[in-house]
Amino acid sequence: MVASKLFEPYDLGPNRLSNRVVMAPLTRSRASDEQVPKDIHVEYYRQRAGAGLIITEATNISPEGRGYAFTPGIFSDEQVEAWKKVTDAVHAEGGKMFLQLWHVGRISHPDLQPGGTLPVAPSAVKPEMKAFTKDGFKDIPAPRALDRDELPRVVADYVKAAKNCKAAGFDGVEIHSANGYLLDQFLRDGANKRTDDYGGSVENRMRFPLEVVDAVVDVWGADRVGIRISPVSPANDLADSDPEKVFVPYVEELSKRGLAYLHVIEGATRGDRDPHGFKAWSLRDHFKGAYMGNNSYTPELAIERVEKGEIDLVCFGRDFISNPDLVERMKLGAPLAEWDEKTFYGGGAEGYVDYPALSEEEKARYAAKAA
Repeated sequence: MVASKLFEPYDLGPNRLSNRVVMAPLTRSRASDEQVPKDIHVEYYRQRAGAGLIITEATNISPEGRGYAFTPGIFSDEQVEAWKKVTDAVHAEGGKMFLQLWHVGRISHPDLQPGGTLPVAPSAVKPEMKAFTKDGFKDIPAPRALDRDELPRVVADYVKAAKNCKAAGFDGVEIHSANGYLLDQFLRDGANKRTDDYGGSVENRMRFPLEVVDAVVDVWGADRVGIRISPVSPANDLADSDPEKVFVPYVEELSKRGLAYLHVIEGATRGDRDPHGFKAWSLRDHFKGAYMGNNSYTPELAIERVEKGEIDLVCFGRDFISNPDLVERMKLGAPLAEWDEKTFYGGGAEGYVDYPALSEEEKARYAAKAA
């Protein structure tokens, strides 16, 4: 067996995690047209309950917040009931589960919006991207800039979604403030061209994301709220002229609020851990809660960084897709199964719940080999 603090219990606020391995939020596009999780979601997450913490796939806080076909929501009673089946299954296996609260902002299309309206954003800046709709990929149009007096309505959508997460039995929530979606769009000057008190200076650009954070904390308490950021990622055609000047003060404000964890996409693109500029992981020095690292971690790198005290928690994404028993495989030093990228998005059971865990015979063989 591989001995490491990575596999020891960890107290994340009031949540006692069985280990420090986190299942990353993974969009899989298998919900219904009504954005309701299906029974297949119950089995998918149950299989992966060996993670210390599961963060759900990004979940729409409102009909307006949707940007991809077949993604789940958390704004209707039917969605809450469907998610309750998932959390019950994960808890029955001894797991913990946070839901990731998601509003995509401009990364959407009228086909995905209520009444066929334009997506909303801090400013009417068109991303050079395509949206995934029921009819395939379509060019994203320029969004509609949110009026100042609309912002409380969007905050209220986060509050309702956060309350629904409680009703659905989650152990906490993660606020999605990364990857070029709404809160990230407010933060970065590539998308935020506002001239009111929600644009311009860094202090102004942080205002709306922090209002969302404060509202969600009021529902859950800070020790059950995490947040995800991607300071140097160009995802969804978003950039900032000086990310360090934005994200250092932003993380310092988040730290003041006592959040459970800071989930950081380290690096600019998948696997690129050194962007040759601002080092995203340096933000750990500005946050007093748990630090969660993410970006193409291998088991070896995860163990190394946890043992050195450089990270507290580590997120695995694609490895959890093809290895439902990822933590056990890592403990045993067993090889990891490869994923089939063709089945990542959409479809049914294939590539979703049909990846096998190790058999008892295989586990015994690897345990003997490691002894």
